[in-house]
This record gives sequence, C-alpha cells and structure tokens, in this order.
Amino acid sequence: MSDPGQLIGDIAAGALAARAAEPAHGEAMANASNDGHTHERACLNCGTQLLGSHCHSCGQAAHVHKTIAAFFHDLAHGVFHFEGKIWRTLPLLAWHPGKLTREYIDGRRASYVSPIALFLFVVFLTFALFNLAGEPIHFDQNNNAVVGPEGASAQGEATGHVAAIKAELAAAEKAHQPTAAIEGELVGAQAALEGIRTSNAKNTTKGPPVKISSGAASGPEWAKGINQSWDTAVANPDLAMFKVQSSAYKYSWLLIPLSVPFVWLLFPFSRRFHIYDHIVFVTYSLSFMLIVLAAITAINVWTSLGGLIALLMLYVPFHMHRQLRETYGLTRTGALWRTIALSFAAMIALMLFAMAVLALSIG
Repeated sequence: MSDPGQLIGDIAAGALAARAAEPAHGEAMANASNDGHTHERACLNCGTQLLGSHCHSCGQAAHVHKTIAAFFHDLAHGVFHFEGKIWRTLPLLAWHPGKLTREYIDGRRASYVSPIALFLFVVFLTFALFNLAGEPIHFDQNNNAVVGPEGASAQGEATGHVAAIKAELAAAEKAHQPTAAIEGELVGAQAALEGIRTSNAKNTTKGPPVKISSGAASGPEWAKGINQSWDTAVANPDLAMFKVQSSAYKYSWLLIPLSVPFVWLLFPFSRRFHIYDHIVFVTYSLSFMLIVLAAITAINVWTSLGGLIALLMLYVPFHMHRQLRETYGLTRTGALWRTIALSFAAMIALMLFAMAVLALSIG
C-alpha cells in the first residue's frame, strides 16, 4: 500500500495537468497593494500595454505576486480549487449533468471546469486511488498459480519498467520539461508492480499454467499481432495485467473517441446536435463515471459500506438518463430508451478499450 502523501502528490499532479488544459479566462484577480506584489504597466510576458487585471494579448495576470503567502495561495488554488471552478462544476456534474453540458456547449464556460481538464484531473485521481489501495489483480487458472519462473519474469519486467519510467521522469525534471504525463504513467506502473508482488507472495506453484493458443498462424499482419498479444496474455496473465494497468492511464483518452459514435447513433438524423455536442456530453459523462469508480474503490478498500456501493451503481443509469434528457431536451420516454441503448453501448466501448489497451501494451 502506498503512502497517503503520495496520493496527495498524485492528485496535485492531476490538478496541475488539468490546470494546464484549463485557461484562466473569466477569472478575476484582486488588485495588489502589499509589499511583494508588483505593479506593472506592461505585461512581463509579452510586453503588451496592460489595460486590466490580465494581459489582453497573452492572458497572463497583470500583477506577479512575489510573496510566500501568494505562492501557497496559488498552490492551493491550482491543486484544490481550479480557481473556484471545481466547486461550481462538481455539484452540477453529480446532480444536473445535462445542465452543465448544455451550459458549456452554449458558451457559458467561465464558471466551470472544461470537460477535458476535468477528465484529466479525474484520471489522475482514479489512478492515484488505485495506487494507494494497492489491490492486487492476479489469476489462478484451474488452480494453477502463475508463480515460479513466469511469476518472477513478470515481477522482474515490472520492476524494470518502473525503473525506466523513474529515469525518464528524472531526465524530464532535469531538462525542465512537463512531467505530469510521466508521473501519471508511474502511478499506474507502481500499482501494477505492487499487484504482481502481492500475487507472487500469496500464490504457490501447483502446476504448469494453462496454455490456450489462438491457433491462428496465418492471415493479415494486424490479425497476427492481435493473436500474438492474446497468446502472450494467456501464457502469462499477471505480466499482461501489469502492462495493461501501467498503460491504461496514457490510453484513457481512447474512451472518448470510442464512445462518441454510439452517442451519435442515438440522434442519427438530427440537425440540432453536432459531433461537438456529443464530445462534450461523453467527456463529462466519462469524468463522472471515473469519479464513481474512484469512490467505489475507496469504499471497498477502507470501509464496509457495501450498501453505498450498490447505491452508487444504481445511480449511474439515473445519472445517464438525466444527462441525456437535460442536454438534448428529450422527453422521459425518449431519454429512457436512449439510456438503455447507451448502457449497452458503454459496455461495448469498455470492451473495445480493454482490447485496444491490451494490444497496444503487449503487442
């Protein structure tokens, strides 16, 4: 299990990554008058003459605060508040997701966290919780544990992969390059490594692992690659799961393009709604589903409130129904059948995502 301090660091990294995707438009800054607060007439970033609290050319704040208090104030806002937007966004996302979606689509955006920024933050949060929980995912096929040489191989490769990511992170920090994406990949890799270690510690070798071959030695190159990935996964599932866990973070964006076509199919002949509308809908919806997944993980690991997990699972289709109805102005019946169709589509998209991550991480 990871240190709680690491969880805070992971969440902070996610917030800062999301902040990079969330411009500071529409936010006010109080005029500075205390010592340590500068009073420029021209923007320090691009030299444009200042006309307000922010540069109208590049967007940088007019006054650069150079006090310790200002530093920690900026940190607190960047990590926990998203400049106040997060606290206006989350309640709407939880209870009126369609209103939030429609507000953003219609251009009323200054008060809310953008869909992609929220998605980035939630992905970091979810993987940070997975890492803190340290729950192992291991396999015991027909009572044959994956330990011995193959289990050791999985752990060795996982350890090497974590070390490689740490080296990449150190190099990026030394070169003063962005590290948020590398830190997120490290979170997933460390969680997967912990799972393999726990699996190897609990299991004992009882016989050779079951081998199930795809049986396809010929065909197109893309088919051979999929078959090879499948054979590798079946031969050593712990190693395959490690690679999937460590790669799922960086491929999480695939959930958006995989889901959008299914939403479009719910309104195939409508001229009122466009692909952009569906992208905003899907991104906010996925953000909420990841928040639910993170909450279920936390409840399952640190509490015994199984009933709360059941309530969260029941709320998911209700949330989907409400977002559909409020976003697209549907009747109850129209939203109901689309909710049922979208529930099946979500399962298909999730399976496609798992297959894609498996092929990309093992192939």
